[in-house]
Amino acid sequence: MQIIRLEIGCKNIIKQQEFYSDVLGLEIIISTETSFELHLGYSQLYFKEKEDFTPYHIAFHVPDKSEKAALNWLKKRVSVLPYEAHEIIDFPAWKAKSIYFYDEDYNIMEFISRRECKGSSSFNFSEKSILGISEIGLATTDIEKQYHILNTQCELAVYDGNFDKFCAIGDDNGLFITINSEKKTWFPTGDIAYNSEFNIQIIQNKKQYSLQYKNDLLSSFNNK
Repeated sequence: MQIIRLEIGCKNIIKQQEFYSDVLGLEIIISTETSFELHLGYSQLYFKEKEDFTPYHIAFHVPDKSEKAALNWLKKRVSVLPYEAHEIIDFPAWKAKSIYFYDEDYNIMEFISRRECKGSSSFNFSEKSILGISEIGLATTDIEKQYHILNTQCELAVYDGNFDKFCAIGDDNGLFITINSEKKTWFPTGDIAYNSEFNIQIIQNKKQYSLQYKNDLLSSFNNK
């Protein structure tokens, strides 16, 4: 699965735009008084002002074995969120290593380096090294219901976990990090997992799907 476009809410457009453009140096391709859009490799990330905003969890792919270079680059710009004193967190079952940080809206952002996603610029890391969006957090009261929709409509499978508290749905190229918001908080900070709304476009098995997550339900599938 590849995430090609993600649309999320935003609490403060000005601060967020300054963070992503001035602090992280990412390319802004569209900007208005109430929205802006980032270009991230094969993905686009769109922020739109939302009065009842609640935070998200989003991960960006970075090249294989680039986590140390990514950490050094990131620490010059933001404060990293450690877990048990580790700034780079190892996920051996996933063959991945991750670094976490907050943006201006206190979204939990992540750089994830996967051994299955080679990329380039592993040692000379810059904002151009970001390959695309890897994960979107989907907090829900019913993991199994969301999985059934993703499986039957988009042919996505369980990558890891179960339907109780945590289930990663998709593959190494892209994942819905689905958690039960009544039983689990976000790793690594323990922040409340809100059922934050989003729109997303993915490619799976050479087909494009447009999905909306709203009111604790995935819907609006348009296959291409």
